[in-house]
Amino acid sequence: MYFGDHLLDVMVLCKGINQRTFSNLKRGKEFARHEIISCSFNWVVNRSKHSYLCWEDLVFQFSAEDLGIPYLSPFLDSMVTNFTHGASFATVGSTIRRQNTTIFQSGYSPVSLDVQYAQFSSFVKRSEIIRKKGGIFKNLFPEEYKFSSALYTFDIGLNDLTAGYDLNMSTEQKVYDLGGRTFWIHNTGPVGCLPYIMDTHVITAEQVDKYGCATPFNDVSQYFNRKLKEAIVQLRKDLHLAAITYVDIYSVKYSLMAESEELGFGDPFLVCCGYGGKYNFNNEVRCGKMKTVNGTKMVIAKSCEDPSTRIVWDGVHYTEAANRWVYSQIAEGTYSDPHVPIKMACHGKDGLREFY
Repeated sequence: MYFGDHLLDVMVLCKGINQRTFSNLKRGKEFARHEIISCSFNWVVNRSKHSYLCWEDLVFQFSAEDLGIPYLSPFLDSMVTNFTHGASFATVGSTIRRQNTTIFQSGYSPVSLDVQYAQFSSFVKRSEIIRKKGGIFKNLFPEEYKFSSALYTFDIGLNDLTAGYDLNMSTEQKVYDLGGRTFWIHNTGPVGCLPYIMDTHVITAEQVDKYGCATPFNDVSQYFNRKLKEAIVQLRKDLHLAAITYVDIYSVKYSLMAESEELGFGDPFLVCCGYGGKYNFNNEVRCGKMKTVNGTKMVIAKSCEDPSTRIVWDGVHYTEAANRWVYSQIAEGTYSDPHVPIKMACHGKDGLREFY
């Protein structure tokens, strides 16, 4: 099961809002993709290729390929969808706390973390009702035991850093109360290394670190992560039957920016899909932006020829190649607390006695 923001969204928002709001965009020879994956007993995420919201293959897409397990479907995709392996509740632009604004005003999703939990709670209850009724829909929903053997993945907080945040772990407690026992929780990445931040804020030379990232913004990310880890320590005490793994995504992504040239990505801040500006990024002309020239619509913010040579796809999100590298670093548990490989995390606390 997935809870979170754009880092875990598998077109949930696309299904909840008219897709025509968003333009299709080719990325090199492939359609831009935003896919994610989660392993649980047998649970992972759905794949989609045809929406502007779906930029790149996400980190957890590669775990499904690695584990040989199926993809999940977004919760709001209700048309002939098979939910036997679970669902994703994450949406683009989601925050931990509710935002007093609309998605059209600020870009923040109305599906905040508490709303995602409400959807999950409904999913659990309705799955039981539908399976008891039988009929053709019975085999499209998970059996009761799967909710306690699933891996629950949380990756959220990045959007809260730009909107002001209030760290609250009550959703994990509620999922636990509904039977969840295995949690895989990511901290937030170095927001100060994103071209979007560096292009839209005034940053002095003294505020730039040796790798070119904006220190004040990364300081906020690190503060958030410290508080998140403290909250997880307490959560482990409160939820004594749960196996909770904390994954240090920040360190992995910061290392990627620092070692960009050696890893073959070149300039770590140069955006693949964008237009103009120092980083091939203009906040007013975002990836996929179109313009009418002599009566013909043309894409002016285009994809680069080879996305595999860039870290950042559109100023905010990573490319498929970058996410593949990130996954390769976290798969074996090197950046996890405890050091649990993703394959072991799928077995719950009973299978993790050597780590806990």
